[in-house]
Amino acid sequence: MNTSNVQIFDTTLRDGEQVPGCKLNTEQKLIIAEQLDRLGVDVIEAGFPISSPGDFKSVERISKIVKNATVCGLSRAVKNDIKVTSEALKYAKKPRIHTGIGTSDSHIKFKFKSDRQSIIERAFEAVKYAKSFVEDVEFYAEDAGRTDNDYLAKICEAAIKAGATVLNIPDTTGYCLPSEYGEKIKYLKENVKGIEKAILSCHCHNDLGLATANSIEGVINGARQIECTINGIGERAGNTALEEVVMILKQHPYLNLDTNIETSMLYEISQLVSDNMGVHPQPNKAIVGANAFAHSSGIHQDGVIKNRETYEIINPKDVGVTESAIILTARSGRAALAYKAKNIGYELTKLQLDDVYMSFLNFADKNKTINDTDIHQIIESSNVYQQIVSA
Repeated sequence: MNTSNVQIFDTTLRDGEQVPGCKLNTEQKLIIAEQLDRLGVDVIEAGFPISSPGDFKSVERISKIVKNATVCGLSRAVKNDIKVTSEALKYAKKPRIHTGIGTSDSHIKFKFKSDRQSIIERAFEAVKYAKSFVEDVEFYAEDAGRTDNDYLAKICEAAIKAGATVLNIPDTTGYCLPSEYGEKIKYLKENVKGIEKAILSCHCHNDLGLATANSIEGVINGARQIECTINGIGERAGNTALEEVVMILKQHPYLNLDTNIETSMLYEISQLVSDNMGVHPQPNKAIVGANAFAHSSGIHQDGVIKNRETYEIINPKDVGVTESAIILTARSGRAALAYKAKNIGYELTKLQLDDVYMSFLNFADKNKTINDTDIHQIIESSNVYQQIVSA
């Protein structure tokens, strides 16, 4: 079976930056954009040009330096927004305008004080106008997760007729279950006239912790673009994490879905984004968290020391982490202590290890973790230290 490519649309510089206190200046955005281009993302959403002079400037400058990726700018379904976005993208080798409108009943009624047919007409006109500036136009149906499928199909058809090349189906509030979101994508694939002319895109939020699962379910059901951010950074509970969806597809080759991402750069770019935004992933964050490849349980440590694959499904080097970490705690066993002791120059016999291990446990019960200096002190104060150094 042939493998299908899933495009990675990174919105760290737009949706990701909407986290309170995470504002980036233009120079920081340029640095991150260059690294995203090296990482191999297909699309960089550089900002929302109409929102501020600073955002316009950032999108314009990013457009000048990106060599490979499509550079995308967000706009509302408003003519002036679209025109300003096109001006910000004028230097891009591959520009894309990302325009759209809310499609759920709550958005139509309360946000726009409008009706369904009028929203379809606005969507059509927005895409058509954007198409007069660039060939590549992405249409977003905001709150598609809570939009009924029949109406969503109609507005997608209108966007395609107007020239949309990508249809973004956002679960804006993170409401959908994976099965629901997957069914929505499948429905659109099967019921939208002209769907072969456009790529379906997943844009999922993490309010219920399902952004990654929903995005994967989306591509399994026919979507071929995932919109995501580094570290899952984003408004409220965040967005789909780029590193997670990329590694899921890599670790499950039977899905026959791949990406263009250079995965060995994932940890490096995670740190870059964290340092610039001032927000670091929780230690147990999948793929890039400080503890993602750390082992403290004695049973797990023994297994990993014997063979990494016993408790690790990802080789740390595949994501740019040098090696797994064996963290000594009161839950560590003899195998882990012997392993760490050997790394700092002590080759312990079984009897020597038994003696040192009891001292180790007494120390570990009073301390959260044990470092190399602690191991030296424990061994030097043991009853068998002279035997060890004279061996």
